[in-house]
Amino acid sequence: MTYKLMIAGLCATGLAAGAWAHSGAMGVVMERMDAMKAMGDAVKRIKPMMSGEAVYDAAAVQAAAHVIAEEAGAAMTGKFPEGSGGGVSEALPAVWSDRARFAALARDLEVTARGLEHAAQNGTHGAGHMSGDLSGMMGGTSGMMGGGMMGTDHMSGAMSVEHIGQMPADGAFVMMTQVCSACHDRFREDK
Repeated sequence: MTYKLMIAGLCATGLAAGAWAHSGAMGVVMERMDAMKAMGDAVKRIKPMMSGEAVYDAAAVQAAAHVIAEEAGAAMTGKFPEGSGGGVSEALPAVWSDRARFAALARDLEVTARGLEHAAQNGTHGAGHMSGDLSGMMGGTSGMMGGGMMGTDHMSGAMSVEHIGQMPADGAFVMMTQVCSACHDRFREDK
């Protein structure tokens, strides 16, 4: 099988899985699935730029971050009213039983996405590679992602849009995707 056929097959499988996940969804559940898909697609569009696999495009990064920011925060929590779990929903009961943490992560996502929107103009650290000095930010017990800012599961105002906006875009991207991961780990069922 050629490489192109393999990629085409993987894409078709991904589309079919996405369509299956949305089958039977209606109302607010469909709205939030569409919002999550839009955010996931935005991340997928810019991830290759952040790892140096694609040419960096500040306008594309800014546009993707804007999509995510618009779907985060109160817009996100509003799509999870009480009683809208179960069925085809991928939301775990913790969305409602631990609402304060869910809301905090939704706000953190908005802050980090808005920060990335501002940081887009800064380019990436080390010519588009998430490496080098960023490792201190992401790991260890003193790094922001380790035991510091992100190690507690959410930022809770630890950094502002303005602070994040001064970072290299790939650093802001890492922060934003860490918030996504923290939320998915706690509040989303793997199907």
